[in-house]
Amino acid sequence: MKYALVLLDLPYEASYSYIIPPELEKEAVFGVRASVPFGRRTMTGFIISVSEDPPEGDYELKRISRVIDKEPVFNEALLSLARWMRTMYFSPTGLNLSMMIPSGRRESEISPFFEPSSFSAIERLSPGQEKALSVLRSSSDRIFYLFGVTGSGKSEVCLRRAEDVIKEGRQVLYMVPEITLSEQLSDEVYSRFSGRVAILHSSLTPSQRLKAWHGIMAGDIDLVIGARSSVFAPFRSLGLIIIDEEHETSYKSGSAPRYHARQVAEYRAMKEGAVLIMGSATPSLEAWNMMAERRVHRIDMPERIGEGRYPKVTVVNSLGEKRNISSVLENAIRKALSEKRGVILFLNRRGYTYGYACSSCGHILTCPNCSVSLTYHKKEQRLVCHTCGFSEPLVNVCPECSSRSLMPHGFGTENVEEEARSLFPHAHIARLDTDTAEKGRGHTHEILQGFRNGHIDILLGTQMIAKGLNFPLVSLIGVLNADSSLSIPDFRAAERTFDLLHQVAGRAGRYKDDGCVIIQTTQPFAPAIAAVADNDLELFYSREMQERKATGFPPFSRLLNLTLRGKTEEKVRSAAEAMGEAAVRLEEAGGFEDVEIFSPSPCLIERKAQYYRYHLLLKSMSAALLLRFAHTLIPSVHLPPSVYLEIDFDPVSLM
Repeated sequence: MKYALVLLDLPYEASYSYIIPPELEKEAVFGVRASVPFGRRTMTGFIISVSEDPPEGDYELKRISRVIDKEPVFNEALLSLARWMRTMYFSPTGLNLSMMIPSGRRESEISPFFEPSSFSAIERLSPGQEKALSVLRSSSDRIFYLFGVTGSGKSEVCLRRAEDVIKEGRQVLYMVPEITLSEQLSDEVYSRFSGRVAILHSSLTPSQRLKAWHGIMAGDIDLVIGARSSVFAPFRSLGLIIIDEEHETSYKSGSAPRYHARQVAEYRAMKEGAVLIMGSATPSLEAWNMMAERRVHRIDMPERIGEGRYPKVTVVNSLGEKRNISSVLENAIRKALSEKRGVILFLNRRGYTYGYACSSCGHILTCPNCSVSLTYHKKEQRLVCHTCGFSEPLVNVCPECSSRSLMPHGFGTENVEEEARSLFPHAHIARLDTDTAEKGRGHTHEILQGFRNGHIDILLGTQMIAKGLNFPLVSLIGVLNADSSLSIPDFRAAERTFDLLHQVAGRAGRYKDDGCVIIQTTQPFAPAIAAVADNDLELFYSREMQERKATGFPPFSRLLNLTLRGKTEEKVRSAAEAMGEAAVRLEEAGGFEDVEIFSPSPCLIERKAQYYRYHLLLKSMSAALLLRFAHTLIPSVHLPPSVYLEIDFDPVSLM
């Protein structure tokens, strides 16, 4: 008789032994999934070992019900990675495996890539590209950073290096931050790499992902393109990992396990003997610090290929402006339209306005489930919470004073679209944000293709249009309310504002020396905005690093955020205080003097989706010490059943 050791998707670390029925002995092998009884339910388990020796202990073993897979869906490398993530991200090994592996039971065909490529192969590289590729080919270093302006041809350099690695018989992972970028890139590389390409992202069905998964494990796939979760692809022989737009926060998972794809990629590259290439025009401060300390080989690509140049940037003080679109921006739009050039209007706030308030008593309509204001959507005549999704019909009477003086304040993409249609009645205008994208991939593709071909004159959108998209006809970009993200009480606010504005500016002037960017702001002298206007990245990073060093925040320390949530505020606050007291006692006991403990406090968004939220922030110069402290602290605190703990190591947001 044979026995299987099985991991389950459970909120705690445990493995269970099961009897393998004789008829399943050939199928129940390491790396496959199996249906197993667990209490009164049936669960999907992951077989991590098979033995003829019965487990120790005097208890009755249950039998595996059936084997799901005809061939393994994970290997030793993925199992080792899942165990490492348990230590790094406080998530059980079974949960990690469950998150990595597609949930599909049968394979199905993957739909064709729908986004046309703008990554056409370049016959002749620019001098900057040649130099970068030469360094990648000749250097013995294992981690590189392509620090290049938008339009400098970083993607082509990476693809040329990928071709080298594939010729050596090894596989390549090309990671991008957004699904739209993975599909835009994949259309070109699919033909370029003889069809031996797989795409992995969340919009695929589980069965589509499973088909690609088996192809990768079998070695039939040379190149995998995907978003964050593609970092777990089951490569047989991984030789190169490419992380495009490394600075993007979407590489960090927002739910357990709260992993960062960059950190996982570094671990895999080290363990599997692969080279890691990261790239961006605006590196994260963590990556910038690694380059400064020479832990990463920096390769500069400061010039755009062809005739493209960094656009001329004009900053307009919007204080006192009566319209969303200033007169300076209006005149620039009219000029671009007369020249048949494309215009992008960027505003990182969807909806018609971002608030609805009573002008009599000042009451602001807020979400009943969250401590945030409701956003007015004019077209649907509804108030919507962009945090939890709650919505309700527009109300006319103030719930506080019963007056009829409710008025919208602020402005969103719907409002700007309405104003643009009024100012430019003959222009073809389209809006692309989360609301319009929900109409389906085909609708998004139609808008992008129409704008690329010149059938749409003005494209208005949120950060969806700021990342990596390539529009040859664009000469003008208008940024409205550029300082909105500066007011967020987060130590990364300036970095995020700079990243976003610089990336948006990078959409203009990619092919001609006529790019123009107009930034409307109430804070024209803010360092992040001034640095974008002057195209002075070195100065911005130098100042921001000095501030971070003075305050002791990352990259000069490591953070661990413990968030407690529950539906009773008193219980959540008491639990947070108890955990804070336990943390202080643990530090005073000795051995953890270098761990700084911030007092428990409400989260910046104190209530979200009906849950009250408090957090305890821990900081240390040493990641190992901080992890050891947390792994000692957390099991020592017994939380009430109604209070849940979320653990986030190296958080990218403290909201």
